[in-house]
Amino acid sequence: METFLLRADATAGTESVLVQILLFFTKAGAFVFGSGLAIVPFLQQGVVHDLRWLNDHQFLDAVAVALITPGPVVITVAFIGYLVAGTAGAIVAAIGIFLPVYIFTIIPAPWFRRHRENPQLQAFAAGATAAASGAIAGAVVVLGQRAIFDIPTASIGLIGLVLLWRFRLQEPILVAAAGIAGLVVWPILRGG
Repeated sequence: METFLLRADATAGTESVLVQILLFFTKAGAFVFGSGLAIVPFLQQGVVHDLRWLNDHQFLDAVAVALITPGPVVITVAFIGYLVAGTAGAIVAAIGIFLPVYIFTIIPAPWFRRHRENPQLQAFAAGATAAASGAIAGAVVVLGQRAIFDIPTASIGLIGLVLLWRFRLQEPILVAAAGIAGLVVWPILRGG
């Protein structure tokens, strides 16, 4: 991580990197709808491929950290900001991701309340909800391609899917159960 931070500072300057972080995550925050998982493919494309702030493994770790900590999944951005530019990067990334959501919620809220029975507004909300579901499915694909790469990880993923499907476990319990499955399955399938 230190090497990465030095490279970021040397190529663009700390202030420039912080401005890039703010602009990127503000743009990402403008597209959050329904769930933080909906922006995972967007974040992955931006921070791994376009801006090259993280590699695939670091990005997957950032999402995993957000999934196992309390709070919204979009808090992934604070961890990404920290990896890129330390504490200042984490703060700027968090501000960037939440600012548009706050603005888009507070300012038009009275108008939405007055027009909640409007058929066009209801149709828009239904369409946006369907799009968010598709984006979440995209996040599953992006994360699955990077996390499931051999028989042990596929086995752990399958066990997690069965637990979710059969018992409708909530996320924290599912994560703990999958972790326990990993402790049991990994040594057996790795031969040790």
